[in-house]
Amino acid sequence: MSPLDTGRVATVAPRPWAVWAAYAVPLCVLPSALWRLSLVFTDDAVTRWYMLLLSVLSMGLALLTLGLVHRWGQRVPHWVPRLGGRRIPARPVVRAAVTGGWLLVAVCVYFLLNQRFHLVQSGWVGIGGDEPAHPPPGWEVFRFYAPLLAWGPLVVAVATDYRRRAAMARGTTVRAAARHW
Repeated sequence: MSPLDTGRVATVAPRPWAVWAAYAVPLCVLPSALWRLSLVFTDDAVTRWYMLLLSVLSMGLALLTLGLVHRWGQRVPHWVPRLGGRRIPARPVVRAAVTGGWLLVAVCVYFLLNQRFHLVQSGWVGIGGDEPAHPPPGWEVFRFYAPLLAWGPLVVAVATDYRRRAAMARGTTVRAAARHW
């Protein structure tokens, strides 16, 4: 019986910078989530649900990054029927985290390039023709979204460290494991 079958997982401690980076992710997402939640009390019902859902979803995804540096992120919780206590395979976790991180980087790069070069003309996009036109947001809004620029690179960095630790726990070299991811 291998250590993985008995519930004892051979783990390698995350690097200190990876732990700091994992904790930085929710802190990067928090300002925009709180700002959107503040709008819940001022906008109409349709926007209210959208802002609430987007804030909860983004914070939930940001908090999942902590699972890459903690033991609770390596096993399915015991309360989950039929799967509780099983080890979570590292490969799909790393693929999802790296893909998500690079998608965040791509969105941020697109946003920054579009702001600079006006690749797509920005104008008012409303739900109806009678919607009032709002002025484009300035620094008073951008300051809440600026920390999100670090979200993607931080997730990619933490996922890369997680991949290294998973490979070391399996006893393979990181280079050999990278070919199989």
